[in-house]
Amino acid sequence: MPHLKKLHFQARPYPDTDLYPFNLPLLRKTDGIDFPGPLTFFAGDNGTGKSTLLRALCRACGIHIWEGERRRRYGKSPFESTLHHFLGLGWEDGFVPGSFFSSDIFRFWAEALDEFALSDPGMLKYFGGRSLMSQSHGESLLSFFRSRYSRKGLYLLDEPETALSPQSQIELIRILGDCAGRGDVQFIIATHSPILLACPGAVIYDFDQFPLKPVPYEKTEYFRVYRDFLNDRGKYLE
Repeated sequence: MPHLKKLHFQARPYPDTDLYPFNLPLLRKTDGIDFPGPLTFFAGDNGTGKSTLLRALCRACGIHIWEGERRRRYGKSPFESTLHHFLGLGWEDGFVPGSFFSSDIFRFWAEALDEFALSDPGMLKYFGGRSLMSQSHGESLLSFFRSRYSRKGLYLLDEPETALSPQSQIELIRILGDCAGRGDVQFIIATHSPILLACPGAVIYDFDQFPLKPVPYEKTEYFRVYRDFLNDRGKYLE
């Protein structure tokens, strides 16, 4: 059973519909998103708002986004981190703890864990018994996933496949399925991986189509592109 049942975009004026993120078609053409099961995927092309919405949802749920050193950026929208103020949430059993994962910030977390382990080496037993920094990137990610998702919570993942081989992505599917099957864990995942999208029982939202609605795996653009490429790769490489 999912912890978070529904997300809706609150019916009040956005501060500036010409600036990101309020210029996204997602916000103009969709009223909300249902989460009927424990595993939901956000799929779609770059720039459609998958990661933006995922991070805003994370903030709305009160889940910390672990970040390293922040640098100033040219041309940053003043509204970039305010979308969560315009999200309404419908819970099944009240607020639950959780975490946010993104491969681009995972290293900061792994380095911090190493520093904590200097005073408490026993912490590493939860991650395969050795430093995540001493494992390959893919190995450290799988060690983290096995440990972190072994307890009740709402987990949001942004493109977890980035450093994973196809075989490791299949292993991640097994981890997600086993954890979701316990009934106390919910995943919401933004991905470009047709392998992860094949996870049994998952609900898929295609951010290339509005208003958002669940789509079958075979109807996603990722599935069609990879299928057609593998069937006739010469056509695409001419």
